[in-house]
Amino acid sequence: MDVNSIKTERRIGGTTWINGLLLGFLGVLIISIVVLSWVPPVSKDALVHHLAVPKLYLEHGGVYEIPSMPFSYYPMNLDLLYLIPLKFGQDILPKFIHFCFALLTAGIIFGYLKPRTSRTFALLGVILFLSIPIIIKLSITAYVDLGIIFFSTASVFLIFKWMKSGFHLGLLILSAVFCGLAMGTKYNGLVVLFLLTLLVPFLYSRYGRKGRNGFFRSLGCAALFFLVAMTVFSPWMIRNHYWKGNPIYPLYQEWFEARKAVSSQVVVDNIPEKKMNRGIFTYRSMIYKEKWWEIALLPVRIFFQGEDGNPQYFDGKLSPFLFFLPIFAFYRIREGPEQVRREKKILFVFALLFLVLVVFTRDLRVRYVAPIIPALVILSIFGLINLREMALKLHTRSARGLGFMGLCFLVIFSMTINANYILDQFREIQPFQYIKGDVSRDEYISKHRGEYPTLKFVNGHLPTDALILFVFVG
Repeated sequence: MDVNSIKTERRIGGTTWINGLLLGFLGVLIISIVVLSWVPPVSKDALVHHLAVPKLYLEHGGVYEIPSMPFSYYPMNLDLLYLIPLKFGQDILPKFIHFCFALLTAGIIFGYLKPRTSRTFALLGVILFLSIPIIIKLSITAYVDLGIIFFSTASVFLIFKWMKSGFHLGLLILSAVFCGLAMGTKYNGLVVLFLLTLLVPFLYSRYGRKGRNGFFRSLGCAALFFLVAMTVFSPWMIRNHYWKGNPIYPLYQEWFEARKAVSSQVVVDNIPEKKMNRGIFTYRSMIYKEKWWEIALLPVRIFFQGEDGNPQYFDGKLSPFLFFLPIFAFYRIREGPEQVRREKKILFVFALLFLVLVVFTRDLRVRYVAPIIPALVILSIFGLINLREMALKLHTRSARGLGFMGLCFLVIFSMTINANYILDQFREIQPFQYIKGDVSRDEYISKHRGEYPTLKFVNGHLPTDALILFVFVG
């Protein structure tokens, strides 16, 4: 990265029309998300899990065990926040609570990029993050994934501050607190704990104090990070251990109740559960008829083949630019400030290992790898900066002009793809019909959830002890 070029960009960035254009686009983006959110929740996981469980807690007067709902044993840091609006009968406000965590993550991205690049590139990073299709989808839905994105990103960047401060223990503890909050939001946070617990001693031993006790200090830092994170996460483990004898129920239940797992073998479509559990690759081969090379390319395909609502195509959309642009972040990696070079490598390793671990441990969904998105966005911005430097170093004026035109086309094309996704959401959700009062709440929900009229009839006409058989409800 050319430091003089960055300084020039900073001087120009405050007054250039580009910043005004980016701020305008950011405002339109945020307003669009707010409008799309201003409808009753109709997404499946929100209705049966993230809003349903807190509502049952309110009706019961406190937290209690719900054995018929396995997901009620999941950690619920964000779900408990949804108790507040639900207490007042507001089931739309949880979407805005969820979206706030996207804005907080965008703030981290801006705060990281601005001193290292420029205001223009920092704004571009914020827009790129908030306009990624899966982030849009999550921002208009009462899920919890934006919470784990924020907490895990904060944990990683506090480790950067820990390194920069000369390994001040207070920053390490704060990073561990955010890691524990990530685990308490969703079990995917366990992957964050695993990676960062390994990363902390490596960074200390490589860049920290040397000497006879350096090895033991690095292990001590790792132990401190792990213990603090687990302490923050511990209320959910204690609850599950008391209820089920498994602190991370329903994960790895066979470890805690091996005999019960063997005796309760389930058959699905004449395929024993034991065979179904041979692995996600066998599952994809059997169910989706994917060839070996398609399965081998899963970590790449997730950037190109995403499709909302289709588990074969990862139930969500990323952006192909998050795959290509980070590659250019490492162009002339030995140039630029040492701290930035080091941080780029850490972000890349974190994103790569997180993606690989998720690919090999569970059926792949875009939401499951969402914590790597901020890292990829930042690397993409560094990649754009390096592409700009490459264009500046072309020999002729015409070649430099073509290079800048190509770079502008790349940015506009990526934003156009994301903007088109937002337009698709407006066509699908049709928020203005509900906001203007053209359709009632029941009519809107019935339009998007075909089973709603049946359930409304059941609740209104059948006795409470009626037995109901659900067929093809999902």
